[in-house]
Amino acid sequence: MSWQEKLRLTVLLSLPAMVAQISSVAMQIIDAAMLGHLGTKESATVGLVSTTIWLFGGLCSAFSAGFSVQVAHHVGAEDLRGARNIIRQGILSGLCFSLTLTLIGLIIAPYLPIWLGADEEICAGASEYFAIVAMALPVLEINMLAAGSLRCSGNIKVPSLLNALMCVLDVIFNYVFIFIFDMGTAGAAYGTFLAFIITMSLMVHFMAVRDQQLRFALDTELANRWDFQRYVPTRMTLRKVMIIGSPISLERGVMCGAQIAITGIIAPLGSVAIAANTFGINIESICYMPGYGISEAATTLVGQSLGARRKDLMRSFAWISVALGMVIMALMGILMWVFAPEMMGLVSTDTSVVELGAEVLRIEAWAEPMFAASIVAYGVFVGSGKTLVPSLMNLGSIWVVRLSLSLILAPTMGLRGVWIAMCIELCWRGLAFLWRLRGRGWSNIKGTPPTGQYQEELIKTNTIYENN
Repeated sequence: MSWQEKLRLTVLLSLPAMVAQISSVAMQIIDAAMLGHLGTKESATVGLVSTTIWLFGGLCSAFSAGFSVQVAHHVGAEDLRGARNIIRQGILSGLCFSLTLTLIGLIIAPYLPIWLGADEEICAGASEYFAIVAMALPVLEINMLAAGSLRCSGNIKVPSLLNALMCVLDVIFNYVFIFIFDMGTAGAAYGTFLAFIITMSLMVHFMAVRDQQLRFALDTELANRWDFQRYVPTRMTLRKVMIIGSPISLERGVMCGAQIAITGIIAPLGSVAIAANTFGINIESICYMPGYGISEAATTLVGQSLGARRKDLMRSFAWISVALGMVIMALMGILMWVFAPEMMGLVSTDTSVVELGAEVLRIEAWAEPMFAASIVAYGVFVGSGKTLVPSLMNLGSIWVVRLSLSLILAPTMGLRGVWIAMCIELCWRGLAFLWRLRGRGWSNIKGTPPTGQYQEELIKTNTIYENN
């Protein structure tokens, strides 16, 4: 493949993934914006527990990545039966894992707002919102597993369209529960829960019934019977899940722990600061979601390259993806700088919240290109199965640099100091990931390929184009 063909393939895989990522963040903005029109207190209620929700969602995402990356490796080696077996094992394992998280979430829900130092007037609503979202985690886990498996097999279009549909459903259900049924913050949680259920059902149907590579009926001996044993994870599969997913889980957990600690720094600053921080993070998330979309494409391309035993393609796809992400997020940063007040005005009618939010967004705009480098490079390392060192890099960056600077700057500069600390840390992290990408260790191919017929070339390009 020429570099133009590689770039075109990267873009083809990235565009639908960008839509899916933007849709997922849009759901959080929808919740916050709809509640924002009820008042600052309602916005602060959701913003207070949002970081903890990201923690639980990140753990689910890391667990599903341990299976979906293995799917990419098997697809790259043309072992589609092995890929389907991995998915079956992931379904049962994912349900067990997510139900455990749900139980933990329900136990801590009454105490979480108190631990975060929130005002008494928002504690009850924040606890209720968090408990409802915790009950949706099993649905979210299976949706992530199905979407990740489809993406890693080369089918980016279906997960992207369904996640966009989930965003539309969230708007509809939120409006019904929040405004028609007058359920407030609980209504936003119930609306999101229902959108998750419908999307998950469709995602699993397309993966297990309709997809040309992954549908379970292709295993003819299992077409007319349900074999529970095929869903029980093997020791080898779980070992690989631990190797791939454990560093990601640890990283997501500790990083969100740092973000929760930062939320604790912001909480005493008052409801205006909490709301401005929440809206600012949600809007900035829209700007960096293209980076995460490209990161998913990089995971697929590098993972399939590894399955095909093509080190040269692993490295070329890695650098093409990182460069594409940095260019796009630099443009998004410019847009965020120029239109920060208008963006904040879309999600809040409180003048103080809009002014403070626009100011911190313009601080963050400077970090977008280097943030892109860290996001996409991390997706490259996930695809290669080398997640330990990058996870430790993320942990060290956010805990040592961001948290320390936030503690120093927040007392004198308020929320602005917290976002200056974030900007500095993201620039530092991007440089560290680019340095890691220059090395050769992450692209070394060791061990034997997945069982199945070994292929000489990376991907049947026509199949990828047809799927997109």
